[in-house]
Amino acid sequence: MSIRVLRAGLLTTVQDLGRRGHQRDGVPVSGAMDPVALRLANLLAGNDEGAAGLEVTLDGPRLAFDAEAIVAVGGADLQARVDGRRLRPWRAARVPAGGTLEFGGWRAGCRAYVAVGGGIDVAPVLGSRSTYLLARFGGLAGRPLRRGDVLSTGPQRPGSSATLAGRAIAPSARPAYGGPVRLIPGAHLDLLTPDARARLFDAEFRVTPKSDRMGYRLAGPPLALAAPVELLSAGVAFGTVQLPPGADPIVLMADRQTTGGYPRLGEVATVDLPAMAQLRPGDAVRFAPISLGEAQALYLERERTIAALRRALLLSP
Repeated sequence: MSIRVLRAGLLTTVQDLGRRGHQRDGVPVSGAMDPVALRLANLLAGNDEGAAGLEVTLDGPRLAFDAEAIVAVGGADLQARVDGRRLRPWRAARVPAGGTLEFGGWRAGCRAYVAVGGGIDVAPVLGSRSTYLLARFGGLAGRPLRRGDVLSTGPQRPGSSATLAGRAIAPSARPAYGGPVRLIPGAHLDLLTPDARARLFDAEFRVTPKSDRMGYRLAGPPLALAAPVELLSAGVAFGTVQLPPGADPIVLMADRQTTGGYPRLGEVATVDLPAMAQLRPGDAVRFAPISLGEAQALYLERERTIAALRRALLLSP
C-alpha cells in the first residue's frame, strides 16, 4: 500500500523508537519525542510497538491512501479527520481505498502520532527508521515530508481493518499530560546556590521559541551557581536538564547530543517525558522533585499497564 502526501504540514517526520547502541559513536538515539503515544497508536493499528509511524507537529498533513488501511492517532489533539469525519486521539479507524486522513488544526498538545497498519516502510539506517534531521539521515531522505512524497507501508495484519476500527485506549492507560514534571535530582544540583535550588522547584518556567527536537530552552528566574565550575563532558540522556553558563536551563529531548559538559541539574522522570514532549513554545512548566526509586516504580507501573493493554488487544477478535 502507498500513501501520497497531499499536504506536508508544519513538521511531519517518520519516527520509530530510535536507534540504540550507537551513542558511543556520537549518534543520537532520536525517535519519537512522545514514545508512549507512538507505542499505543501502533498497538491500536495492529503493529508492533516499535513500528515506524509519523510524528506530526502542531499543523498536520493531508494524506491519501491508495488501498484500505487501519490508522490510529495518539498524542496531541490536532483534529484528525478521515474523509471529513472526526477521529479523536487514541482511537483506530478504517480508511477506505482512495480515502484521506487530514488534520483540522490544533486543540491540545504539540505532537500527534499516526500509526498505519503494517508500519511506514522506509529503509532502516543503523537499525532504525527514525529521521535525524540535523544529520539528514533516516526516515524519508533524512528530511520532513514534502507535498508529493509517497510512503510505502508493510503488510497489514489480516482482517485488521474490520477488527480494530473503532477501538480506543482508555483514559487510564494514556500518558498523563499536564501538571508538574517530576525531576530526579542530578549530579550537579548542589552546585546551585540555595536560593537557585529552591527556585528550580518553586518557580514557573516557560518553553521558549528556541526549542526543538534536540532540546527545550526554558525561560524563568535565574539559576545561579555558587561558584564557577568547569566539568568534564559526560553522558546525557533524554530528559537531562543542563544549565549553560549565564543562560536558561535546557531539557534535552529525543535528538539530544550524546555527551555534555554543562552542569546536570536533574533528570526528568521517564514517565513524564511524554508530558514534556507535548509542551509548545510559550507553555509553562513546573518541576517537582522525585526520588530515583519513586521514578522507577512509576515507570514499572506504566509498563505493566501497557503490557496488559497489549495482551487485551492480541486476545480480542
